[in-house]
Amino acid sequence: MNKMWGFILLYILGLNISQATGEAPSTQMYYVKLTIDKSAITNNMLPSNLSDSTRQVDELHLTTTCKDVVGKRECRCESGHRWSDNVCQSNSKCCGNDTCTFPVNSSHVCVSTNTVTIRGSIRIQGTRFHDCLADEHTEEFQNCSTELLHEMKKVYSTLRGFDVLKITKYGFGSIVADLEMTISKNMSPDDLMQKSEILIASLTASLNLETTGVVDLTMPHNPVKYGSQQQLVCTSQEDLSTMPVWWQKKDNEKAYPITNGTEADMTSTTRTSRLTLKNMSAFWEGQYTCEFHQKKGSLYINHSASAVMDVALLPNIFITTVPEFPRCRTMEDLLEVRGKCLIREDNETYNVTWRSQDMLAIIIPLKADYSSGEAVYVAETGVGCDSPNQRPKLTCTFHNILNQTRDASFDINIIYVGERFCEAEGDWGETKAGLTAVLQCKDTDGLRQRKCRDNSTWEQEEVECVNNDVSMLLRSAHVVDIGRGSLNENAEEVFNRLGNVTNNSMAINTVSNMKATVDVLGVLSQQQRLRLNGSGVDGFLESSSNLMEKSLEKTWTEEKDDGNLSLAETYISSVEKLIEAANITTNNTLKNIEVATCNKEQGSGCTNTAFGVTVDFDSSDNGSVATAGFKQLENYLPHRDEKYGVNSIVVMTTTQKKHSGSVVVKIKFPLLRPRPRNVEIKCVSWEYATRQWSPRGCEWMGPHDDGHCVCSHLSSFAILMARDPIVLPGMAEITIVGLSISVMSLVINLVIELIVWRAVVKTNTRYLRHVSQVNISLCLLVADCCFLASFKPHEIPEIWCKALVMLKHFCYLSMFFWMFCLSSTLLHQTVFLFHNMSKKIYIRFYISLGYACPLLIVLITFLTNSGGAEGVYFSKETCWLVYSGLFRGSIHTFIIPVGTIIIVNVFSMVVVIMKLLDHPKNAGSPDDRSAAKSVMRTVILLTPIFGVTWIFGFGVTIVDLSSGIAASLVNYVFILLNSFQGLFILLTTFLGDNLTREALLKHLKKRASVGDSSMTLDTTLKN
Repeated sequence: MNKMWGFILLYILGLNISQATGEAPSTQMYYVKLTIDKSAITNNMLPSNLSDSTRQVDELHLTTTCKDVVGKRECRCESGHRWSDNVCQSNSKCCGNDTCTFPVNSSHVCVSTNTVTIRGSIRIQGTRFHDCLADEHTEEFQNCSTELLHEMKKVYSTLRGFDVLKITKYGFGSIVADLEMTISKNMSPDDLMQKSEILIASLTASLNLETTGVVDLTMPHNPVKYGSQQQLVCTSQEDLSTMPVWWQKKDNEKAYPITNGTEADMTSTTRTSRLTLKNMSAFWEGQYTCEFHQKKGSLYINHSASAVMDVALLPNIFITTVPEFPRCRTMEDLLEVRGKCLIREDNETYNVTWRSQDMLAIIIPLKADYSSGEAVYVAETGVGCDSPNQRPKLTCTFHNILNQTRDASFDINIIYVGERFCEAEGDWGETKAGLTAVLQCKDTDGLRQRKCRDNSTWEQEEVECVNNDVSMLLRSAHVVDIGRGSLNENAEEVFNRLGNVTNNSMAINTVSNMKATVDVLGVLSQQQRLRLNGSGVDGFLESSSNLMEKSLEKTWTEEKDDGNLSLAETYISSVEKLIEAANITTNNTLKNIEVATCNKEQGSGCTNTAFGVTVDFDSSDNGSVATAGFKQLENYLPHRDEKYGVNSIVVMTTTQKKHSGSVVVKIKFPLLRPRPRNVEIKCVSWEYATRQWSPRGCEWMGPHDDGHCVCSHLSSFAILMARDPIVLPGMAEITIVGLSISVMSLVINLVIELIVWRAVVKTNTRYLRHVSQVNISLCLLVADCCFLASFKPHEIPEIWCKALVMLKHFCYLSMFFWMFCLSSTLLHQTVFLFHNMSKKIYIRFYISLGYACPLLIVLITFLTNSGGAEGVYFSKETCWLVYSGLFRGSIHTFIIPVGTIIIVNVFSMVVVIMKLLDHPKNAGSPDDRSAAKSVMRTVILLTPIFGVTWIFGFGVTIVDLSSGIAASLVNYVFILLNSFQGLFILLTTFLGDNLTREALLKHLKKRASVGDSSMTLDTTLKN
């Protein structure tokens, strides 16, 4: 019996009458169903073309062959044809298969594999087609829509293979019409471009079109192996004179452009593009689209092709056992152990197998548990307690759909009978001595670890749990350059997310979270091709500032020192590189970071200011200079020099391009703490090689400008200040020896004065002079004793320090006021040679001046300086008055009166010397040598008793020891002269005075003669 066969014929009807331009005829696609007896089929039964005087039908093709089989119709697509999109949507089994089964009465047809689908929208200016925005049921709408469709068909129907054109929707914005068009054979993109230009010219419109079918995308067969290398090829029918663009879209994520990266490599021409993916993973799953963009004026055409890539995945596995350390009670025990393999849940269906080593029982897989995005595969087995030398091991293996495998193993450490272990405590189960228990963090990424010491005691827990958001950021940072998306855009997205995460300091307030967050900066800073702009710069600076929050201090300082770079080192290195990569054109001030920029031009420098630190930059090269100031960072960078502490914020200066010539960086720091006198400062930069602050290449400008540094390189800068003032070598020893000798000398002075008193005070002038000398010696004796008592301030209580300061303050002032009395007496005697002085009046005046004035000064100073408060009136570190700078500090209540008295005393000395020089002329015996001797003798004799040596004290006060060798010399001279002042007074004033010396010798001789007489008498009596 002959069977009836049905053929679906496709033919193109070509019209000889031009509808559009008068040059090209319109075409229309028709599908014809032909039913014939099987026996009538011949090889050449279809004519090549049909025509008459007005129409021509050509290119007849057999598209679909159908036959009826047992109540159904079985149809097959002929070569070069496929099932239409409508068929695929209604019957997914037909897609990809040439043969498909339908109901008997169906009439589905195959379409050419070269069919081109065009979708787009046209925006028409003017009012001609305004009625197309009316209600679709109105006559105005119908007429307008028909007219517009006719205008479009007039143009596009001249495309060879034209099949269908319809308008799907109208919209506002002038007149916007969405359209769909089908071309049922190969179409020339240039033809489409030309026809579209004609259309937009005739309608005064702009047109956006997207085609599928012009570009072919060749993909590997799905699924592809995990970790494999795959190649995708995108080819257009013609040279489109434009380079293609690749996109990848995964699930509900946004589409990412594909660029050259560590895992993607593209080689393209204007017709063909080859994309090589070097390491297939979950990142590369999804839909791939290849696009060629053509643009000319208001016409834009996008030729694209899309396909899906499926990857057979392999998981990262965390394996453990429950219990982690099974404990044997007896050697006959058989312990039940459950193995757990945990993975992140993904779209892959895994076949999980288990195997063991040195285990007695079989392994029984249990039902897997899926929760919170994780999958836990469990198996049950047993271990024996009779073989302490064995090391049982459990392994789980994951097989993907392509039978690729990944496994994880776990050594089961059994606590055998008699072995030491740590008792269970909280979350921690029993743990074998010398080993470390490991727990997975709950609701976060990472692990918790705790070691059981050999003596069966627990060490402190080590927590490495990382916030999920931070963990995802770190994973994203590691893949910014793989080629899935632009490097700069990926980094910008990571920085924006990082800024949002770090805004909540509670999310990163642990060491592990801080480390992961800083690692994000570190990973991104290693990208050599990275260039940050706009929101990427904002996100970077915001997150970097958030990390310096005061509330996060413990996360920086509690970091474990494991010999690797500290968090602060990673932070400063990363930020420096990222600032170099960032396009920062304006000043940015945040809470903990301020970045200022300036442009260095030829012949001039540039100046930046960050948090009050001024940086002047000069170089022979031009370019942008950025300065960043950091709050808190100075507290976190490693600092091993215990003699110095950081006393400024950290300031970084860098340029976007490397400078070939020399640079000069002048920095003026405001100090965090005022620099005390004689405390040395170092200008330093961070040296990455030695991982510490280094003064190399930087110079401090001296104590006159505490925070001024000049450096000859770019880096991160700061100021180090010594913790203690400069101590000159031997200064303490000289002081103690000198004061001790002075004390003894002053005691001798007073004893001598007591011995010779009657012999040397026979005139009023001599009486007043010796009264002054006695009081000077007495005040200096008490003051020197107090100085010795407070020589080690840190060893005496504060109250004693305050009392000794007051006593020294009073006694030294009294000494100088009595010196003033002495100098005024000598001056009066020199000027008014024959004037008799009233002893009683002068004694009352001298006592008032010598004790009342100093006492009044001390009391007023004490009361006006916060009642003698430490740090205001006196310093506990020195047990002396406070010096805060020129004319600042309680020390000036001592310096000013002393300075005034010394000036008067020097004046008195000058008058005396002038009188001595004038005396030989009056006497008529000009002897220059004798005059010079007299002057020298006078200077030597009067300098100690007049306190002239204290002039060097002004030098000590004014000149800072950090100034250099001159300051040290002044200090040595001052200490030598004034610590031995008591000895000098003994030698010059008492033993140097003829009358005193003669009286003392006379007294000693008298005592000696009395002694001889007594010896003679004793001898006589004995005889």
